[in-house]
Amino acid sequence: MDPEKQRAIARKGGESVPHEKRSFSQNPRLAAEAGRKGGQSVNPNKRSFSRNHALASEAGRKGGHASHGGPRKPVAEG
Repeated sequence: MDPEKQRAIARKGGESVPHEKRSFSQNPRLAAEAGRKGGQSVNPNKRSFSRNHALASEAGRKGGHASHGGPRKPVAEG
């Protein structure tokens, strides 16, 4: 499927839910707890990060760049 068409379909799905019924966007703690429960339900030996260290490292690196704006540029002295 064309990626743009897939995005359009996904967008419609998100728009169909009223804002007040989007519980995870309203309550981050609820979302975190749901994520924890989902992670615990997966067999530890089948978790992709526990089997693939490089994948886990790359995900952590991407998360760090996303939350901190990427690598810091050195401050010019002057």
